[in-house]
Amino acid sequence: MTDVRLNPSGPAGAQATLEIDLGALADNWRRLAARAAPGECAAVVKADAYGIGIGTAVPALAKAGARTFCVAHLSEALRVRALAPEATIYLLNGLPPADVAALAPARIRPVLGSLEQIARWRAAGAGPCAVQIDTGMNRFGLSCADAATLHPADFEALGVELLMTHFVASEEPQSALNARQIAAFEAARARFLDVPASIANSSALFLPTLPGAALARPGYALYGGNPCPGAANPMRPVVSLRAPILALRRIGRGETVGYNAQWTARRPTLLATIGVGYADGYPRSAGGTDARGGAQAVVAGARCPLAGRVSMDLIVVDATDAPHAEVGDPVALLGDGIGVDDLAGWAGTNGYEVLTRLGARYARRSAG
Repeated sequence: MTDVRLNPSGPAGAQATLEIDLGALADNWRRLAARAAPGECAAVVKADAYGIGIGTAVPALAKAGARTFCVAHLSEALRVRALAPEATIYLLNGLPPADVAALAPARIRPVLGSLEQIARWRAAGAGPCAVQIDTGMNRFGLSCADAATLHPADFEALGVELLMTHFVASEEPQSALNARQIAAFEAARARFLDVPASIANSSALFLPTLPGAALARPGYALYGGNPCPGAANPMRPVVSLRAPILALRRIGRGETVGYNAQWTARRPTLLATIGVGYADGYPRSAGGTDARGGAQAVVAGARCPLAGRVSMDLIVVDATDAPHAEVGDPVALLGDGIGVDDLAGWAGTNGYEVLTRLGARYARRSAG
């Protein structure tokens, strides 16, 4: 059928706007800091602050009171240092050989994860650092057996300021893994009790039993992700994503939408085309098909499902339940009650991936 209305251009050349609520970001840090007390609460700002931008997040977090930041890559650490000259910065990915010479001048503390990294840091002249003990992730960190070969004098000579571990399943409060990891970490650090400990990520701060530690390291919850899956989200949403309707089209019952004709109209249908796709980081797996429902969007106040597969640059929404929608009207893909965990669930992934894939083509607006 015809009845097609087109919007020839998007706002300021961008076809979607990512809005970042800095007040919510700061408030989330303060809530987590209260849970971490009397210990300190760091802010994990790796992956470009989970997609919202280090340049946006770090000043807001520092203003809220964050004095310690954690990153994955040296490039991230250097950006944080420029924004927070007096902050303590931990490099979570350890000690890549090419980065050793750059750390000391920038006062960046590597998190050492093997005896080989410890030896290289010592050979480089040492300096403040952290050591990670692996208690079950089997990804990074000294084994408990390797940690047992070290002595308090080794840590003092090395400049170890923090001893940490990383949870496998802290978002599952009933998992036996949590108690096993806590016990393993407590046993491993028994010989280093003078070294401050760090054990809690976002979800661990909400575990019913957690040993006290000098530093918590939340990331996901800062940005509005739910640290307590299955329960109400205690965090405020930080990001919203809106894009204007580019075109409206009416189709009849039985017509299909999108690549490979995977979605079929079951009624006379109003379709809204939006200028966002997987090239913008919107999950391709969030599309709607006849076999499975996909993600939802908010059109003119109504929850509407996606129709058909997500394309590289476009998605289509079944806007039949928003009959008064007009070309140019904003459609909420995140926000207006749709959180990152909602979109992640529809896409079969997690909210971490949703956040960290937020696209570079969005116009970005921050407030608060």
